[in-house]
Amino acid sequence: MDKLTALCKAMITYDKGDPRRIHHFLKVHAFAAQIGREEGLDEKTLFLLEAAAYVHDIGIHEGERRFGRNDGQIQQRSFLTDMERLGFEKEDVDRICWLVAHHHSYGSIDGPDAQILAEADMLVNQYEDGAPLKQNEALYHRLYKTESGKRMFRELYFDTYEGIKK
Repeated sequence: MDKLTALCKAMITYDKGDPRRIHHFLKVHAFAAQIGREEGLDEKTLFLLEAAAYVHDIGIHEGERRFGRNDGQIQQRSFLTDMERLGFEKEDVDRICWLVAHHHSYGSIDGPDAQILAEADMLVNQYEDGAPLKQNEALYHRLYKTESGKRMFRELYFDTYEGIKK
């Protein structure tokens, strides 16, 4: 079994009994992988992006239970040793941890993997949270940088509205 398949399987087991959380990370992964491929990411960066997409919210349950919050810094602590056990290299785990810790810190985006993870997560969050048009417009102009992410956002949220400035 390859590392990404093993990671997905481990995440489903980790979040068992919480179908909303499982659906969320599977959708974020699907969008991230698609955007990454469309944007032409190299194999290594795409691998790190896909792994981060699976685990991007891993600390939500534990953070809420132990600390009453679930921000990115809490989330990254939860899975360092588990990923190494699945065969991930330490340097890869370090990058994945950074992506998890910063996937809502849009000012700290430092590469295409971070940009795409943020875009993919928000593509899903906007749907799951039912954001209004005005909020979608502001987010679109503030966050989205990749052509693929912009196109997907427009197709998901703007095609039914007239007058959206692309």
